[in-house]
Amino acid sequence: MRPLLHPSIEDVRLEAILHALSDPVRVAIFADIAGADCPQRCSAFSSVGDRAIPKSSLSQHFKVLREAGLIRSERQGVEMRNISRCPEIQERFPGLIPAILDAHMAERKTERAG
Repeated sequence: MRPLLHPSIEDVRLEAILHALSDPVRVAIFADIAGADCPQRCSAFSSVGDRAIPKSSLSQHFKVLREAGLIRSERQGVEMRNISRCPEIQERFPGLIPAILDAHMAERKTERAG
């Protein structure tokens, strides 16, 4: 198996973070991972909202999040476990992730109400 790319925090670019979180599925996945107390399995995201996500698409979403520096993934047997890198990103870009996650939550509330 190929090793997983995890950029050092110094190599994480604002543009990569914004690109990764511009996709509604990826921002929903990241919000769940960021809000979790423990590593999340990829298979936990086989559906996001009311949409089923094919494995190939899910793999691509995790790759984009990982290569943007938003998550760290580790293989455990046949599973992949993912944790957020929020503390590191907060240090590099203070306030960025909380602002994006707050906006995401506000948008979800609006969608549910409307």
